[in-house]
Amino acid sequence: MSRTFRRLASTTSHTSAFEAAAEILQRFGDKPISVREQLLDANQARLLSLTLGRPKLHENDRLTANGEPLKGTPLPAGYHWAYFTPRYLEKDLGIDGTDKTLNPLAPWTRRMWAGGTLEWKQMSANLLRVGSMVTEITRIKSAEAKQMKSGDWMILAGLEKTFESDNGVALIDKRQWVFQHELTQRKQPPPKPEEKPFPEGTHTRDLIQTEVSLFRFSALTFNAHKVHYSRDWCHNVEGHRDLVVHGPVNLLSILDFYRDVTKGGEAVPRSVAYRAMSPVYAGEKYRILLEKYSAGEEEQRPSWKAEIVDSFGKTCVKASIVD
Repeated sequence: MSRTFRRLASTTSHTSAFEAAAEILQRFGDKPISVREQLLDANQARLLSLTLGRPKLHENDRLTANGEPLKGTPLPAGYHWAYFTPRYLEKDLGIDGTDKTLNPLAPWTRRMWAGGTLEWKQMSANLLRVGSMVTEITRIKSAEAKQMKSGDWMILAGLEKTFESDNGVALIDKRQWVFQHELTQRKQPPPKPEEKPFPEGTHTRDLIQTEVSLFRFSALTFNAHKVHYSRDWCHNVEGHRDLVVHGPVNLLSILDFYRDVTKGGEAVPRSVAYRAMSPVYAGEKYRILLEKYSAGEEEQRPSWKAEIVDSFGKTCVKASIVD
């Protein structure tokens, strides 16, 4: 057993999922966890665009690999993830590299990104723009114990981040994190499944995230979660067959594709709701499927549904986008 795994397995606690969920709500209550102000600098936006394999923010702007977006350029949907990154010393991180600010009590410390919603304020003046000062307010909105199909317990925590400029609220980012019991037994990576043909659709895009693209995104967002860069951790502790693609990278890939297929340029949707269902792994091709559909009687705006499907027939992400 590796030294890392011995350290992981040695931290035990008998706190129940119900107790841990109640404690995190009591710890923070309705008060903000943090209030931070930051300049949305052009260089950070440019680096994220390059990390995603896009030399420009928009087809109609002048951003190139050697240039920067002009002040006032609207941020594409999801690009706010390049800002307000974690601010912690290495000694304050969890054993898996994640920051522990919002962690429930031990042993509920194994964190995963489950999904969420993004809601933009559509008036032009309310869009997040390069060169503007923005305030991020973070609150914990929910935490509850849930039993999984396996019979094990988890904690589902809801986090809300509001981004506000001089023109008011620009974006509300609601995230759902799952906290599971820390690993007490080494998980073996499952055998690689047999490849299957991709499903067809009206709009499709095939992508592969490499270990370099994952490293660059981790570095840009100051994300030290080991599942994204340590194969030793993935193989010998978590039981993953390879490096795990970040949840935000998956959603950014969907939102960039939506932007290219629809309005393009500076367009952002009204909202997107998304759910992570299965990991996407580095070095494995996946397909984004984008289809237009009716949003129903109560909401007549055109809407889209999107899925990410891996090379083995498994649906990894589902999303619904409202124009």
